[in-house]
Amino acid sequence: VQLQASGGGLVQAGGSLRLSCAASGRTISTYAVGWFRQAPGKEREFLAALNSNGVRKYCTDSVKGRFTISRDNAENTVYLQMNSLKPEDTAVYSCAAQTNSRYYRGNFDVNDYDYWGQGTEVTVSS
Repeated sequence: VQLQASGGGLVQAGGSLRLSCAASGRTISTYAVGWFRQAPGKEREFLAALNSNGVRKYCTDSVKGRFTISRDNAENTVYLQMNSLKPEDTAVYSCAAQTNSRYYRGNFDVNDYDYWGQGTEVTVSS
């Protein structure tokens, strides 16, 4: 499955963005999905994950209450709604897919994901 993230851009602190991750090649409905980000000079950071049917979500503490992951399997697309953005949220955001079994084991490391999309850049100005 091929993934392509979009929706990034420049936004002022306190603003919102919705990122999309479109899948192609095969349906993403059988995969759990996740969002990561990588700021300049830093390691890639896990943000949120969602199982294949979109019922069970997991979100890291650093973005909990501000970011929401969702999916529309009919559209073969995954979303990341980002609210109350802060300058420290500036990064390149990427989506990824993994098997449900890894999701349910709580395996959210970079190496636990099988498919990755190109990232989309988000810049939050103060």
